Amino acid sequence: MSSKQVEPLVKLRDAYAMASEALNEYIATLAPPGAKEPPAAVQETTFTILKFEPQQGAKIGEYEVAYKGNNLEDKWTHASNILRNSNATINSRYHGEGYACAYWLYGENKIYRQKLKPKLRS
Repeated sequence: MSSKQVEPLVKLRDAYAMASEALNEYIATLAPPGAKEPPAAVQETTFTILKFEPQQGAKIGEYEVAYKGNNLEDKWTHASNILRNSNATINSRYHGEGYACAYWLYGENKIYRQKLKPKLRS
């Protein structure tokens, strides 16, 4: 397949992912107060296939960054679109049931992740 054949398919896939995220956000607004948040719409492999580099921050400790230039553009863009459409920030990180890490965007061409702390059972 040539890139002219693949490019429209990648755009269509990304468009469907964005539409799915928008629908999930809308559905969440219709849920009654106190209802459990729906699980993330995508598998964590969407993010784990990216190449992350370890970092250390004074405030948040250990985390990792995936730079756009160090990853396959279509994989990075797909993951970035999901985070952007979910408004994933450091204060509102993206993760789902069974995820090992939480993900967010900050700045241009970077995806961040940090391991989730284990939940305590009561």
